[in-house]
Amino acid sequence: MMKRILILCVLLVVSAYLAVAVTLFNAKPAGQVCRGIELTIKDSIDYDFITLKDVNALLKRKGLSPADKPLDKINIRQLEEALSHQPFIAEAECYLTSSGKVAIDIYQRIPLLRVMSNNGDTYYLDHAGQILPVSGKPVHVAVATGFIDRKFAQDQLYQLGKYLQTDAFWNAQIEQINVTPRQELELVPRVGNQILFLGKTEDYQEKFRKLQTFYTEALSQVGWNKYERISVEFNNQIICTKKEK
Repeated sequence: MMKRILILCVLLVVSAYLAVAVTLFNAKPAGQVCRGIELTIKDSIDYDFITLKDVNALLKRKGLSPADKPLDKINIRQLEEALSHQPFIAEAECYLTSSGKVAIDIYQRIPLLRVMSNNGDTYYLDHAGQILPVSGKPVHVAVATGFIDRKFAQDQLYQLGKYLQTDAFWNAQIEQINVTPRQELELVPRVGNQILFLGKTEDYQEKFRKLQTFYTEALSQVGWNKYERISVEFNNQIICTKKEK
């Protein structure tokens, strides 16, 4: 019985210590003013969509700039909420540093495809299938052109783009996807001058597997520029059109 009481007392003391430590760690020092912002892009690739200058300007416009404000008057949650509405930010985490600054960790919305529709609509699709406005800063992803409305882009093209980026072979090969008026797909590879015709988007994974076999076993033997067009539209056959001499 005494052993249980002793254990309980120890647990209570440890819990009280942790509670006090957390409170002191998160306390905002009275009288100290914010010395600025530390911005960290947490993704593996910084696309330069979000800069410290952009963050400062956004918070200033909303009247939330922490610079020179008392640390105990800064509302961290308000900063995170304001930043989360920036189109290129997927998530923002804010906290105070021991040096008296506001640290902001940014997780970006990552571009998947660049869409340039024949109707003049141009934007990126991100990894969640959402529309991401063009920032003026180029991103090296595959470009989708042709007869593309946003519903088609966020459904069929999004799924195709995810597949291409997760397949090392085709991610390295495909630089353009063209959508015909019948919503059929023509692909422009980086190697060779041929057009790869997939037809409709159905069963595209099987079509790519068939194409990869043809690439590795046939084109490497006969040459990359022998054909003008390679079609895998139909099951169990590959139709090649030779270039006119």
